[in-house]
Amino acid sequence: MSTDTPNEPTPAIPDEVVEEQSAPDQATNTAATTTPAAADETTPDVTVEAAAQDSPAPESAAERPTTETAAPDSTADEEAGAEQAGDEPTHVEPAAADQQLSGGSAPALEEAVIPARPAPPRPPVPSPAALAARIGTARPAPPATTADHSESARFGRVAEDGTVFVRRGTDEIAVGSYPGAGPDEALQYFARKYDELYGMTELLEQRLTGSSELTAKDAAEQLTHLSEQAAEPTFVGDLEALHARLESIGILIDRRREEESAQRAAAKATALAEREALVVRAENIAAQDPQRTQWKRSGEELRTLFEEWKAHQRSGARLDKPVEAELWHRFSAARGAFDKARRAHFSELEASQSEAKAAKESLVREAEQLSGSRDWGPTAREFKRLMDRWRAAGRAGRADDDALWARFKAAQDAFFAAKDEVAAAEDQEFRANLAVKEQLLAEAEGLLPIRDLEATKSALRSIQDRWDRAGKVPRADIDRTEKGIRRVEQAVRDAEQRQWSSSNPEARARAQSLVEQLERAVADLERDLANAEAKGNDKKAAEARSAIQGRQALLDQARSALTEFS
Repeated sequence: MSTDTPNEPTPAIPDEVVEEQSAPDQATNTAATTTPAAADETTPDVTVEAAAQDSPAPESAAERPTTETAAPDSTADEEAGAEQAGDEPTHVEPAAADQQLSGGSAPALEEAVIPARPAPPRPPVPSPAALAARIGTARPAPPATTADHSESARFGRVAEDGTVFVRRGTDEIAVGSYPGAGPDEALQYFARKYDELYGMTELLEQRLTGSSELTAKDAAEQLTHLSEQAAEPTFVGDLEALHARLESIGILIDRRREEESAQRAAAKATALAEREALVVRAENIAAQDPQRTQWKRSGEELRTLFEEWKAHQRSGARLDKPVEAELWHRFSAARGAFDKARRAHFSELEASQSEAKAAKESLVREAEQLSGSRDWGPTAREFKRLMDRWRAAGRAGRADDDALWARFKAAQDAFFAAKDEVAAAEDQEFRANLAVKEQLLAEAEGLLPIRDLEATKSALRSIQDRWDRAGKVPRADIDRTEKGIRRVEQAVRDAEQRQWSSSNPEARARAQSLVEQLERAVADLERDLANAEAKGNDKKAAEARSAIQGRQALLDQARSALTEFS
């Protein structure tokens, strides 16, 4: 089957289509084969005389092609242009047309005119060019055929009176007439209109099967327009094939609608999961410990989540209203809770910073009063206490903290700078004393090891007296020199303690008594061992040997301690 594009010009075809109706008394009444809907869609009738006056063409209205409905192809656009130019489609009774052609009188012609009848309102049917533009610019290549021949013509016939019929099964439907043209030309004219409609049907089917850009809604609208034209044929062609093709397109549209529904459901599920994730993240931020929250970073993260929320709304992935309302309520509540906690935190922080500022201002005043003191030791300890109180006071605002710390440190540095200056002068003065004490320390260390305790003690007392009279040494050398003299003094005390222990009568008596007790215990255990062995009691013999070993070890230690008193 060949197809003609909707915009393809048709040479040698008149510019207008005129509906032809037979007179009531004629044998072939084409109105009987025309559906009421088709009859209602005809163009309002005008008189032949008026048409002859308005039309610039020399030919008569009876010589123009006629049809029973508005053509779905470019002829509709041509009719509109003809109406604007003054050539309106005319309904003429066949008898009146014959009378006009034979030169009949005007009164007879006026009696044959059918009164104008207004067409019922109906939605505008787009022209083939407009419908092709809505479907898309891509068109399937028509089958190879000539411009003047279409095989669709084999589904029609032309009656003797010029009426063109199309076969549908065993029925015939009148589709119009083409006055002034032969039967083959008339059939080709109406066949090409069928080819154009069938071509648009094929194009719609190809777009549904080969592309996902065409929505089911748009495809259904296009199918409706095509079905309306196919329901009241004004063309000649295989109506069964056309209706079957339209039904198959309806099935494809149903499938496309199911696919779109599944895609929408998947998109909704994805959007729900993403929205839920945004809500959970916002709730986690709002639930953070105020004392550990990094407010600036968390606030920026919440603002980012809000922008993502708005982007989801703009993306078109809509959720069910109750679900979206609940999620938004949770998201908004999390943002509100975070903002409330942030304001409360910074309000408390401002109050605590005010208290810290007042406390540190007091500490600064105390430090500035102490900065001129020359009571070095007590004042240094007081500055240490002020520093402990400073740390415990907490933080004021950054600017206040920096300014107060600068004042506090300046007062502290002034005091310790003066102290260090005095200490440096003293160290210079004490260097002579250091030389004396180093000499005394060497003399004291020469007393070790101790051989004569009494002579060592006498020499150490002399060194200690001269040590005290030598005075202070530089601060850096105090620890080293003091530890050296203390080490000699401790060695003398240890020697004195050992001498006392060895000459103590009571201690010697206790040591002697312990030795004697252990010796008796060992002798008793040895007798027990001999008895057990004599009786063959191996168990008691083993216990006796073990006890003897323990007592013997203690006895050896006691005898060693007793020798120290000799």
